[in-house]
Amino acid sequence: MSPSLARLRNSMKRQTKAALPPLLFLALAGYFAWNATRGDLGLRAYAAREQDLARAEAQRAMAAEDVTTWQRRIAALRAEHLDPDVIDERARAMLNLADPTDIVVPFGRLGPAY
Repeated sequence: MSPSLARLRNSMKRQTKAALPPLLFLALAGYFAWNATRGDLGLRAYAAREQDLARAEAQRAMAAEDVTTWQRRIAALRAEHLDPDVIDERARAMLNLADPTDIVVPFGRLGPAY
């Protein structure tokens, strides 16, 4: 082997050995950067969890509204809140019935279908 070829080979070995630690560091940094953005605990997963949390909060708010509505309706059914006349009126309106003793006052014509 000629001396110039040996020097070239040694120079390439030295350059390869010198470049190996920075390449390993860059590969390791790239791995952590990829996981920081796309991994299970990365930025994309964080954004997805935030969206899930926002949806859950909206559902919780709707459920709280339903609970409040039902609590108000149930409270209206207590004996001290019930008015027999109002109950009778609502039952007649829902069943579309009238009492034979009721006086019906007709209004004017409602339109062509009347």
